[in-house]
Amino acid sequence: MKSLQLIFSSPRYFAPAWVFASLNIWFGTWAIYIPSVKEKLDISKADLGIALFCLSLGVFVIFPVASTIINRLGVGKATWYGVILASIAALFPLIAPNYYVLMASLFFFGATNGLTDIAMNTLVTEIEKEDKQNFMSAAHGFFSLGGVIAGLGSFLIPWINDPFLHMVIIVILVFVINLYFRRHYFSIKAAPIEKEPFSLKLFKPLLLLGIIGFVAMGSEGAIVDWSGLYLKEVALAPEILIGSGFLAFSISMTLGRFLGDGISERIGSIKIVALGTCIAILGYILVLTSSIFWAITGFALTGLGFSVIVPELFRIGGNIKGVDSAQGVSFIAGTGYAGFLLGPVILGFIAETGGLKNTFAVLLGVAVLVLVVSQTLARKKSS
Repeated sequence: MKSLQLIFSSPRYFAPAWVFASLNIWFGTWAIYIPSVKEKLDISKADLGIALFCLSLGVFVIFPVASTIINRLGVGKATWYGVILASIAALFPLIAPNYYVLMASLFFFGATNGLTDIAMNTLVTEIEKEDKQNFMSAAHGFFSLGGVIAGLGSFLIPWINDPFLHMVIIVILVFVINLYFRRHYFSIKAAPIEKEPFSLKLFKPLLLLGIIGFVAMGSEGAIVDWSGLYLKEVALAPEILIGSGFLAFSISMTLGRFLGDGISERIGSIKIVALGTCIAILGYILVLTSSIFWAITGFALTGLGFSVIVPELFRIGGNIKGVDSAQGVSFIAGTGYAGFLLGPVILGFIAETGGLKNTFAVLLGVAVLVLVVSQTLARKKSS
């Protein structure tokens, strides 16, 4: 909890942490209205999967140019401009008049999210280097906290009864807080380093971790995109509980990330990856029971299991010798977000042809693959 105390002790740390929260508040608010958008536009699950693919594609295509943008603007300015663009982009998917405008809106939303994501992770990496204080995992905890806030907003659906109005209120409130705190990071620039030619050889030790990141971020995206529909169509949950799976997932992920640094120091990175994967596997098993209570509990356990993996990957990527932090973070982000890129299409077609339950069965199988990979890493370390 030391890193959490650090964030609340100074606006220098709280300001970038709030950007993490903001991104998921906007994204999570969109996510809880996915069933409404699907129904309004009268599209199939496969069509929805393709639309979500456009969102992921927008995230993914920004990665090759993100480090150039960040280094040219300065990481602080790039983070702030990303906040502005992402807050605007969050409004459009909920007012899309047809399927094609929805795809274009989600692409724009994804691209602005991707730029902000890389910029804010690079910003935290640079502050950690300057101050010799680690708070990356806690900052990702704030990202998860944003999901909690968005999930709590789902209980307002019956009263607001207007997805666009809901998003406008959220965007304004979150943006005003960012506007107040932006001065604490706006002028920060990445420290100059002696760069080596960019090569995948520099990242060879991270390739197995890249597989884990692919699955962890892909699974997180799947729960964001499909948990509401799963509870509605498979578990037959009432409307007021449709957002509860995402809420439970976000709460447990938030707690796991706030506690993750201390646990990692005690048992080591590889063991915490294996432990987290085992917890996620149990979570998926409970989701597949199709019981409302056990499914929501399963989403919570899955969030807890995957909570600490991604922050550690970003920290490693931002501290590779001979590679500037923005480039390293972009590489790790690209590996992880490839799960977001491929996942929506694959899972959408599985859901359309075999049902949502088979979609989560596939996610269970992939989690088992991660456990095998983590054991391979453990053997390599001991040999």
